[in-house]
Amino acid sequence: MIYSIIKASEEHAQLIAVLSGMHGISNADFLAVSYDDITAVVCDVPKVGMVTDRSATMDYASVVDSLFKDFTLLPVRFGSVMESDDEIRKMLQKNYKEIKNNLLKVEGKLEFGLKVFCDTLKLQARFEDNSKAEINVAATTVSGQNNSIFKDYVNKKLIEYRIEESLLSYVNSLIQKISDCCTGIKAISKFKKMLSPTNIIDALFLIDKEMTNQLIRLVKDLKTRYPDLNFILTGPWPPYNFVDITIS
Repeated sequence: MIYSIIKASEEHAQLIAVLSGMHGISNADFLAVSYDDITAVVCDVPKVGMVTDRSATMDYASVVDSLFKDFTLLPVRFGSVMESDDEIRKMLQKNYKEIKNNLLKVEGKLEFGLKVFCDTLKLQARFEDNSKAEINVAATTVSGQNNSIFKDYVNKKLIEYRIEESLLSYVNSLIQKISDCCTGIKAISKFKKMLSPTNIIDALFLIDKEMTNQLIRLVKDLKTRYPDLNFILTGPWPPYNFVDITIS
């Protein structure tokens, strides 16, 4: 089972020393399988001994976090298994260029997460209050009837549409504001929006280690600018979400 791929040409002896004090799934010892100047950290676990519960995934993450303290690495998806050391070595050779490019991209960098929460119902109520008069005028124009069931239905649908449109526009403008703020720290960023009624933004950043304090200050500034929103910064993490490679 492969845990991570490490840039370990100069630190191979250090890697072996670190691995000697660690154990993987089913208490298996770790091995270092190398090709050129990259190394896969693996443990020999029989497939019948594989456990994929929450405890196992947490143990996997703990190992990756420990290695990340000392080495530049690419986390490998939990449960990635190959038949032998030779197969792993062939995989490293076949994907060497992409692996090296990704290691260079994440070297000296940290991953952070930023979740933005809000009271969506309160926000929607504000949008409704701000635009209700305009919506009602538009609905009357469309229906051509001052008092009808059809007018009420159109009004309701227009209000729902405008609220949804306003909320999405608000989230997009907030993402743009966060992106603009991150320009100064040269962050590589990824955004997801509206993951739940309250989690309106889920962002990921890859930044140079020395930019950590600047990112923390940036988030504090956002909290001051947007007191109705809840910003939660997590990390630093190994670069789980910035490895752009498909192992073959």
